[in-house]
Amino acid sequence: MKLDNLWNGTHWNDDGELEVLTFDLNGETFALEAVMVQEILDILPETAVPGSQPFVGSVINFRGKVIPLADLRLAFGMEAAEATIDSRIIVIELDLQDEPTLVGLRTDKVNEVTTLAKASSEAPPSVGMRWRPDYINCLVKRGGEFIILPNLQAIFSARQNKALSA
Repeated sequence: MKLDNLWNGTHWNDDGELEVLTFDLNGETFALEAVMVQEILDILPETAVPGSQPFVGSVINFRGKVIPLADLRLAFGMEAAEATIDSRIIVIELDLQDEPTLVGLRTDKVNEVTTLAKASSEAPPSVGMRWRPDYINCLVKRGGEFIILPNLQAIFSARQNKALSA
């Protein structure tokens, strides 16, 4: 893979495209690189972890393994919400501290696997964003909407560092 195809941790292919899974959070459309996604699950019973950060406040049983369940709504400063019939958990593999780690992400709704074009992407604006710009790899315009590609490395690293210093 050519280095010029790497933009803030997003791996565009040589044609300038990226295959993603799109999902909704609080009326916004987000996307994750499809290669990260291990499975999409219906809502599962979760176990609260006393003393943990609210962002990753519980764990779930995924194929006999205990994995953290993260709520990206809280990372982005959104209100927590109750699960609905459309809510799903996306299980991803993320490299945390140079170790592959399975993490579940709560979503309001999973939409589709689609291809995004790098030509339609841009860095998050430094002014006027309601979210931390370092938590966003890029925004991709599709139709009349923007799809947000979150920077999961930054989100989880910041949260992990915050937990260690507490």
